[in-house]
Amino acid sequence: MNVSLTKDLSVYQLVMGVQVPPKPLSLSPATLLSLVRAQIDLLIEQQIAATLWVKLPPEKIWQSELARYQSSVGASSIIYTCQIDENRKGGAGEDDEAGEENNSSSFSSAHHVTVHLPPDSQLRRENFLMVLSPQFCSLILAHRPLKKRKNQILGKVNTNKNQPLLIITTVEGRVIQQVLNGIQKAISNDHLPGVYVPDSSPIVPADFICPTMPEAATMSQLFTKQLLRQDEINRQIITARTTKLQQINQELHNKEQFQDEYLKNLCQELRIPLTHIKTALSLLNSPNLKPTQRQRYLQMLNTQCDQQNSLITGLLELVQLERNLEGMVLESVRLSEIVPGVVSTYQPLAQEKGIMLAYTVPTELPSIWCVSGGLRQIVINLLHNSIKFTPNGGEVWVRARLQGDYVQLEFRDTGIGIAESEISKIFERFYRVRTSATEDYAGAGLGLTIVQQLLLRCGGSISVKSKLYEGSTFTVQLAIVGDAPRAIAIEHE
Repeated sequence: MNVSLTKDLSVYQLVMGVQVPPKPLSLSPATLLSLVRAQIDLLIEQQIAATLWVKLPPEKIWQSELARYQSSVGASSIIYTCQIDENRKGGAGEDDEAGEENNSSSFSSAHHVTVHLPPDSQLRRENFLMVLSPQFCSLILAHRPLKKRKNQILGKVNTNKNQPLLIITTVEGRVIQQVLNGIQKAISNDHLPGVYVPDSSPIVPADFICPTMPEAATMSQLFTKQLLRQDEINRQIITARTTKLQQINQELHNKEQFQDEYLKNLCQELRIPLTHIKTALSLLNSPNLKPTQRQRYLQMLNTQCDQQNSLITGLLELVQLERNLEGMVLESVRLSEIVPGVVSTYQPLAQEKGIMLAYTVPTELPSIWCVSGGLRQIVINLLHNSIKFTPNGGEVWVRARLQGDYVQLEFRDTGIGIAESEISKIFERFYRVRTSATEDYAGAGLGLTIVQQLLLRCGGSISVKSKLYEGSTFTVQLAIVGDAPRAIAIEHE
């Protein structure tokens, strides 16, 4: 059997329309679940065969309670389940319960009645469980008021799942009878094609009389079960919150360990130039120092001071970048406006080392996304590394081309290369390439870290190919304007 209800039926309005209506309480969905479970517990324990009218959320945690009751009481119960029929003629609803699932498959079809609600039914914002039997009648009702959201699209008004529910729970016969009469009047013949619905569909036996109040013993048992169920849900909530807090604490602990390790590495990096400076100053105090030796120690002091300055500058730049990166706005920029200028700046250094430096950046390449000033910084850091690690007489090329939805920028050199085991480390803070025990290329070891942060922010990627003593190729991909930039993981090849 199938039943349809008119769209203007509202159990909440029926309850509030009685003389001296029950007072709604602003409670959470978890409290509603505890009330429903307590009612089902009582019905099962007392083996009360009742007619149930229900409209509950479609999730299994709610529907399982009804299945639990029916499996226990069996053929002596009837369940009327109200569900929104989205396929019926009418406008789609505007609230959060659109698209409810049909969960009637959990129940015995002989003792289950599907009650069809039109898409614009007022019951969309309501959930309820009404128990009807000569021994015990009750109603649990949850109403979610409409709440306007700011910046509504096309003027739509939606409910907010996070807001508390207005919950009414009552065992008063006068209130339940009012709802019962309202449902009887709302039964509609606007049914599904091919489904016959009689003009008067009895929803309870004709001689049914709703008791004024349940017996005191029954009420005492109900209150006890409500307390037990609420305590159970509270413990579950506390357990979930404790687990969440433990996860947060672990994340904070990991972050603290990372910061400790970072500070440790920072102190070590700052100590190295100071140690060299102190050594050079000590040697300069030697009374038998020759002019050539003095010159060498002075050069050592100058080099280590430059190293110290480079490290501090790089650190300040990285800290400022990480602090402000999320708030930086992406801008449209063309490679042909940035790359040539940076390359020309490095031409004198390349000529001094006898390095052939060339670039190819077609002017017709589309614009790409990058943070303000970020593209210039990426090109400077990668080009600087290519020249620094390329010996005299080597070659460095910078090439750009269109590759699908990205502009690909390639930095290729014939430098010292990177050992395969070291490639995964080059983006780490303070990492510096050392090809032998005697070679130590000066620098802060932060340039590639900065490149990595900039690329992640603007939805770019970088890949590295290198072979020791033969050279390296860094390939950067930048999203072209017209596509929404997205974060892409750093790749190492």
